[in-house]
Amino acid sequence: MPLPPPSAEPKPESGAGRARDVPVAPARRRWRWAWWLLAYASLGLGIVGIVVPGLPTVPFVLLSAFAAARGSQRLHARLHADPRFGPMIRDWEAYGAVGRRAKRLATTMMAVCAVIMFLTAPQWWMAATGTAIMTVVAIWLWRRPEPPPR
Repeated sequence: MPLPPPSAEPKPESGAGRARDVPVAPARRRWRWAWWLLAYASLGLGIVGIVVPGLPTVPFVLLSAFAAARGSQRLHARLHADPRFGPMIRDWEAYGAVGRRAKRLATTMMAVCAVIMFLTAPQWWMAATGTAIMTVVAIWLWRRPEPPPR
């Protein structure tokens, strides 16, 4: 059965058609609050990770952007526009890429944390377990592509 021509579609009422007025599918709307909560909670953890050694920043900011795309378009737009996090988020979303500077910084911080764990852990195997996990993460991180030059 042929579709009616586009001119036959009803015109939106005044004010309709703006981004916030676009209807959301019921299944997606049902979980929007959870995505919103995850977005803001992970952004908060990422901000805390800036000053707390051993708590990563980048994964929490990327998780926040992922969740915000599903739960808060306003936060998603703010993260993309942020001068510090925006380029990193755009590179990840477009290419699955992590910049060389971020890789070096993450690896250095993991190495510092490993040394601190070996100096302070009550049992050597506790520090070794944490260091092994960080080693796997560092290997995965260095296997990620780098973004194209701007």
